[in-house]
Amino acid sequence: MGAMTLIRNWTDKASRNPWFLAGVVMPVLASALYFFLIASELFVSESRFVIKAPNQRGGQISTFANLIQTTGLSAGQEQADQVIDYVRSRSALTTLAGDVPVKRVFGGPGVDVLSKFPLPWQQDAFEDLYKYYQGKVQIDRDTDTGLIVLRTLAFTPRDARVLNERLLQQSEALVNELNERARSRAIAEAESRVVEAEQRVARARRALAVYRNKAQIVDPLKQATGVVEIANRLITERAALEAQLTTLQRLTPDHPAIPALRQRITSITQAINEQTARVVGSPDAISGKLPTYEARAIEQEFAEQLLMVTRTSLEQARADALKQQFYLERVVDPNEPDLAEYPHAFRNVLTILGFSLCLYFIIWMFVVGILEHAPED
Repeated sequence: MGAMTLIRNWTDKASRNPWFLAGVVMPVLASALYFFLIASELFVSESRFVIKAPNQRGGQISTFANLIQTTGLSAGQEQADQVIDYVRSRSALTTLAGDVPVKRVFGGPGVDVLSKFPLPWQQDAFEDLYKYYQGKVQIDRDTDTGLIVLRTLAFTPRDARVLNERLLQQSEALVNELNERARSRAIAEAESRVVEAEQRVARARRALAVYRNKAQIVDPLKQATGVVEIANRLITERAALEAQLTTLQRLTPDHPAIPALRQRITSITQAINEQTARVVGSPDAISGKLPTYEARAIEQEFAEQLLMVTRTSLEQARADALKQQFYLERVVDPNEPDLAEYPHAFRNVLTILGFSLCLYFIIWMFVVGILEHAPED
């Protein structure tokens, strides 16, 4: 009785007030007719996933609390944000349209004209399709669990699930591509340093070889050591001869061997001077060649050590690249819904009713205020 009385009162009021009929009754009746009888049903498929690093992969998750604990945002938050931005992007729609007939999914037969693509105020253009796509694909992070929630809306349960599955596959491909880019970039930088180190080693070896040929010396230190050893032996031999000469001169001053000993001592002294001159005392001496040789030898040794370090860094970069890989791990696979989630007919009609009533009473109060303050004739 109460509902009938309310309807009767509304009808009477509407008959006496055409503005109430046009501003409240007609919009509410039109919306009820559309949402309850005409509007197409929308099905929602939902999936949940997380971006994880290899060191986050643990054993089997037994409880939901453990799941929350193992899906922190610290390791894969940047990658998760990239996936979210990608799913919302035109690139995702372009790739999706290559796998799924998106226009047929969003504008198939049987879909009402106010729901299907293109909408009455849109054209059959990619930008309009992208705007429509943004309203049918929802992706965001669940702040309570840290999981990324992907929801796709379509006019059939199967289409909703297919859209969700394809977008998940594209997201997995994106994560793999990001991994490969990061890996390639890190390894390429390490390889370039190895190449530079190898070129430096080659230059140092060529410079040392050229100097050896020019200076006609292999290793100044070894050669100087050999010359000094020869000079020391000659000095020892000369000392023995001088001792023998001194003895002969003291005991037998006229001994016939004394001139020969003197000659021999003179020859040995000359040989000692020659050996000494090979080491020091002239521009062509070994001591003059030693600084340049040492500089080139040190450069070669440093370059070889640097090459070893860069090769070690390359191997470390390859190992780190494997450790820093991220994975899209599904927690909830896309479902195929058996009940439509939209439209919310009751809620939409009540919303329109409330808005119409508010607008009507605002205008009514505004008009009444003007009439009350209008001057009387």
